[in-house]
Formats: sequence, C-alpha cells, structure tokens
Amino acid sequence: MTTRSRSRRSTARGAAYDLLHTVHVDDAYANIAMAEILAEARLDARDAALATELAYGTLRGQGLYDAILSTCVDRPLDRLDGRLLDILRMGTHQLVAMRVPSHAAVAESVALARDVAGEGPAKLANAVLRRVSEGGDAEAWIARVAPGDTVEDLALSTSHPTWIVRALGQALQAHPPTSTADGNSLRALLDADNAPARPTLVARPGRMEVDVLRSLDGIAPGRWSPYSAILEQGRPEDLAAVRDGRAGVQDEGSQLVALALAHASIDGPDATWVDLCAGPGGKAALLAGLADERGARLTAVEPHRHRAELVRRALGDGHEVIVGDGREAVAPGRADRVLIDAPCTGLGALRRRPEARWRRTPADLATLGPLQRQLLRAGVDATRPGGVIAYATCSPHVAETDLVVDDLLKSRDDVEWIDARPLVPGVPSLGDGPAVRLWPHVHGTDGMYLALLRRRA
Repeated sequence: MTTRSRSRRSTARGAAYDLLHTVHVDDAYANIAMAEILAEARLDARDAALATELAYGTLRGQGLYDAILSTCVDRPLDRLDGRLLDILRMGTHQLVAMRVPSHAAVAESVALARDVAGEGPAKLANAVLRRVSEGGDAEAWIARVAPGDTVEDLALSTSHPTWIVRALGQALQAHPPTSTADGNSLRALLDADNAPARPTLVARPGRMEVDVLRSLDGIAPGRWSPYSAILEQGRPEDLAAVRDGRAGVQDEGSQLVALALAHASIDGPDATWVDLCAGPGGKAALLAGLADERGARLTAVEPHRHRAELVRRALGDGHEVIVGDGREAVAPGRADRVLIDAPCTGLGALRRRPEARWRRTPADLATLGPLQRQLLRAGVDATRPGGVIAYATCSPHVAETDLVVDDLLKSRDDVEWIDARPLVPGVPSLGDGPAVRLWPHVHGTDGMYLALLRRRA
C-alpha cells in the first residue's frame, strides 16, 4: 500500500472508499474486508461507524444510486472510471440518504476523486453530484426514477435486482409467515434487507456463560436463542471473549438451526455428530459445545483448507476437522445427527452482506441446485436409521429449499419429515411447517430455512 492510500484510509470516507474499491475490483466480502480496513485505519469509534455506514449504505443502495446517476451523467455508467463511479455512488448516498450537508458531501467527494483518480474526474464528480443534490432526497428521486407500482419499480426503489424481488415474493406467497399483512409484505422484507443490523454474538457452551457475555458493556440479550447477545456498540473483535473463542459472531437464525438439530429426539445412541459444510465454523462451534455436554463428538467437514483452519480454531480440542468434500468424506450409516448447511445464494442474509445482491444471478441457482441435492443425499446416507438430518440454507428461494427436499423425499422411502417448529420454542410466525422459515422483517434474524428429517430403517 502506498503512503497516499495509507493516509487516505485514516479518514472515514477514505476507508469507506477502499472498502468499495476492494469489493468491486477484488471481489472481496464486505464484512471481512471492512474489519481489516478498520483495523489498519485505527479510526476512533465515531469515524469507524461513519465509514461503515458510508460503505455498507452505498453497497445496499447501489441499484437506486446508479439509476439516479444515470440521469445526471451524459454517458453510460459502465464507461466511467470505476474509481470515480464508486465515489459518485458514495456521494449520492450521502446526499439522498444521510444527514450530510450537501456542500460537505460534494466537497469531500470531489477531494476524494482528485486523490484517487485525478483532476478531470474530480471536476466531473463536482458537476454530477451538484445535479444529484438539486434533485432532492431519496423520496424525491424515487418519485422520479421509480414512480409506479410494478415489480421493476419496487426493485429499483428498494435497490434490489428484479429477479431477487420476484424470488422473495414467490417464497413469501408460498409460505406466508404470519396472518397479518405486515408479516407477509414483500416491501417490509425488502426494507429489512436495507436496515443495518448490529452484530449478534453467541456464548459458546462450555466456554462462556451467556449471562457473563450479556453483562459486558454495550451488550444486550438476544431475542430468541438462549446463547445469544446483541453487540449494541463497538466491534466484535474488540471483545476479548470473541478474540479467544469463548464467544463468536453468529446470527440468531443460525444459532436456532444448530439448537433445533441438537434438541431433536432420536432413537438409539447419541454420540456421533457431523457437520458436512462446516466453514467458517459458527454452527459447528455451537454444535461442538452442545456435543461436549452430552459426551458426543463432532466431525466437521470443509473442502477448503483455509476455511477448515477457521473451523479448527472455532471448535478447539476434542473434535475432528476433515478437509474434504462433504459428499464423500464421511462413512455411511454411522452418524446420529447430521447438519447440511448447504452453499446457497445467501438471499436471506442481504442485510449483512450488502454486496451479495449485485453478485448473484439466476444462473447461480443452476450451479448450486445439483450440489445442494448431492449434499443432502450424502447427509442422509451418512446417518444411521433413527438418526436426524438438518438441511439448512440462508436463502428462502424455493429452488434452494422446498424443491431440494421434495426431490429427496420423492426419490427415497427411508426418510420422513420432523416438524421443526416445536424445536425453536418461543419463536412465533414460523410458517405452515413442517420446515422452519425465519424472516428478517418478522424475526429480526437472517432469512433461514430449516428442514429436519429422520432416517427410517
């Protein structure tokens, strides 16, 4: 890194720009890259929060902001310097969605454009952002670029790709979570995707009591999981409990999936647990703690070596980590409990992974579908008669949930449903069952799907 870029990163806007740049140029994951950038920038809490809002807000609003910019730029956006486009998007976010004075948003953006792209792009940034400012706030711009009530207008006004809006609407229609209009509102779900979410923590059983975690400054109890806590201020990596592995960062929806599998009744022994898709290790670590309490042992499978190392760190001693393909890494018919947290489009976690909505395409479903089916079949094969299988995704898309499980049940007569809803006690509006569906706008969790199955003799 050059001296200039290091100096730029020491400011909130510079750090935010660097995050946008690495996401768009290097295909980085925003949550991972942001933690690294903030650690290097050494910003104080206020500037770190500003940098996060600038970067994440810009990524969430990218679709709407591009529509706004298209009316203010005299050429297609894909012909602009990518560095300038990131700055224009971030400037637009400040002008239409934040309480940043117009003169400050424009001036800071122009200075940043001059620093990273040169004098010519800086002059263009000045002209374009002044036009954006003259157009008013987000509501005024939406009335101009997305005035109707079509799916396309809804997608633009909430800054989602149209295909994702259609998919989420189909999932809500197929399995309405509640009997009230708000819970079944597609608009409410899309708005929830755009609401910043505070980090959720988990106190790992056997390593830390949840009351101790919740007693720390800036931490409040979670809503649903008995092991959860909400970090209301600060960063997870600032907590000693997170750094040494006694606690972890894990959405409550993910915690509930692991707990449901652990609490499902089984016939016979309960000593061998398997996580077929373990990386980066959140669910595996929670399962390992629960397994320790019962004298069971967890085998965690992860095909990528660097992610397997993350799993090892999360699990600690006493459990096995296999670097291998979950479709063939485990001996058949021996496991008592098996988790398949299948690779998916991640459409249920868009509030935490804002860049994912712009990276995923319908073509991903065709790639992921066969893998999801193969992993589920492998999970059933690995389970002994009487054992339990959990199939989970952080996507509500019917192609990654209902259709995958339905195809398995049509092809085998040794598997039956378990109603998963009683295994997440106290959580309302779980849908029509037997699968559990969690929604950001209803439960405040990531959008999670959980199917529990039992293998019969």
